Amino acid sequence: MRADHSRLGIVLAPFATLPAPEFVAVAREAEARGYHTAWTGEASGYDALTLMATIASHTERLHVGSAVVPVQTRTPVVLGQSAATLNHLFPDRVVLGIGLSSRVIVGDWHGLAFAPSVQQIREAVQIIRMVAAGERVSFEGKFYRVKNFRLAAPPPAKPVRVVLAALGPEMLELAGEIADGVVLNWIPPETVPASITHLEAGARTAGRTLAGFEIASFIRTCVTDDAPAAREALARDITGYATVDSYASFFRSAGFVDEVDAVNAAWRAGDRAGAVKQVSSRFLDGLGVVGPEASCRDRIAEFARAGLTQPVIVPFAPGGADARAAQLRTLRAFP
Repeated sequence: MRADHSRLGIVLAPFATLPAPEFVAVAREAEARGYHTAWTGEASGYDALTLMATIASHTERLHVGSAVVPVQTRTPVVLGQSAATLNHLFPDRVVLGIGLSSRVIVGDWHGLAFAPSVQQIREAVQIIRMVAAGERVSFEGKFYRVKNFRLAAPPPAKPVRVVLAALGPEMLELAGEIADGVVLNWIPPETVPASITHLEAGARTAGRTLAGFEIASFIRTCVTDDAPAAREALARDITGYATVDSYASFFRSAGFVDEVDAVNAAWRAGDRAGAVKQVSSRFLDGLGVVGPEASCRDRIAEFARAGLTQPVIVPFAPGGADARAAQLRTLRAFP
């Protein structure tokens, strides 16, 4: 897999709470600095699609992508309409990233049934593509039923690109089979080749290769002179993920069995501070990038050499009055 240092992504979600003119200025700076794609996520903050439209409408070349929109909180018809609209307005600059969300987000926050299934993603991608292409859609699946829908507006000139969020083998292979790319998360560079092997297996199922396939990964990054404070913030973030079953399983498969077990033991005992302390230096070094600009740039290059077509910088910083300035420093250290 070719490492292309010109294709760096940036997550602009940390800046989304800025006043609109300042947020737009950050997006324009990301474009001017040569970032390829600005990614937006969606949980309890601003919705991803509105932010994508805002970024794309105030820039000229910067691609925009969602990483990710849950398939359980919008119907695939709505997702297809949204993707077609964005791709029609901003041709060849839009990527729809979708994935399976959590029981808290789907069940507690949205009041919807939660039954995560790879089959749901497969059905959703098929419907999204048909809708966005302007086809008449009648579909009977396990998760979705659509009868005689057709997009009234003109479809975009080129197909909507769909990427999947994936951790485990089954979702990775599905991405390789049916998607235009994948978005990885919390993955050390040493584990990237194993993920690519699963992507290739899925591609073979569909009789294709990974040529032109996007392999992006979110990488928590902090360019800083105060590494201990940043590493402590990173440890808290990792702890929050390591106590979620799907991520705990993934972290174990990436070689952090002892750390994950220790974090979860402390967490179950109610010792939240103790759980954070179980995140070892090895765990931190594997999942995050912290330190002076030169060392951070070198580490991001390692991710690219591991097989990513697009390392995605996720600027983070310890809390405090200077957090925003620290995040901007990270953004400005690349590409």
